Amino acid sequence: MTTTTQARTVLRAQGLTRVFGTGAGEVRALADASLEVAAGELLVVRGPSGSGKTTLLNLLGGLDRPTSGSVWLGDAELTALGEKAVLTARRERIGYVFQSFGLVPVLSAAENVEVPLRLRRTPPAERAERVAAALAAVGLAGHAKQRPYELSGGQQQRVGIARALVADPEVLLADEPTGQLDSGTAAVVMDLLREVTHARGVAAVVSTHDPELMARADRVVELHDGRVVG
Repeated sequence: MTTTTQARTVLRAQGLTRVFGTGAGEVRALADASLEVAAGELLVVRGPSGSGKTTLLNLLGGLDRPTSGSVWLGDAELTALGEKAVLTARRERIGYVFQSFGLVPVLSAAENVEVPLRLRRTPPAERAERVAAALAAVGLAGHAKQRPYELSGGQQQRVGIARALVADPEVLLADEPTGQLDSGTAAVVMDLLREVTHARGVAAVVSTHDPELMARADRVVELHDGRVVG
């Protein structure tokens, strides 16, 4: 892997703050958070539940907008784009992996992986080729026709990773991707995330509260009460 100091910065956040209004007043979920992630780098964001990890990833991925601060994808300021342009950036430049797997129950593994390519209107022959390659990359070449209920939790999460990577994104965001897995399966999934990050030169940000997963990171930052403290 190219070292962080040499690699191109793909994702950059500056001064991100997110305040939510509630019946009891304002809640500051994130406060002046800044970070950079390079191509081929696996950055782990650690912190206890409620520390702001999900809020940070939602802002980095354009799923939410900050109260203040900015997010940059390469030379493009994501937070300055209109809704249509943000949607295009999410579809074409960012892959997402969710704690709950996020698979469509009635679709097969291959059909779930295919969803981002259908949204991009990729031709059928190319879709089939890329889906097959993505499933092979996560060790599920023989499970293409199985539906989520026929797969283990670890296999479902690997389908989720294949879906996130099938469109060759520049950025991979994974929010507690091992939160519903046992420790052995979680280690396998995290090793896979590390492998594909380095092999594909993706800028990956993975949130977790599991200290066992820290050793697989290239770099770790810690969130506490919405603030980056390490």
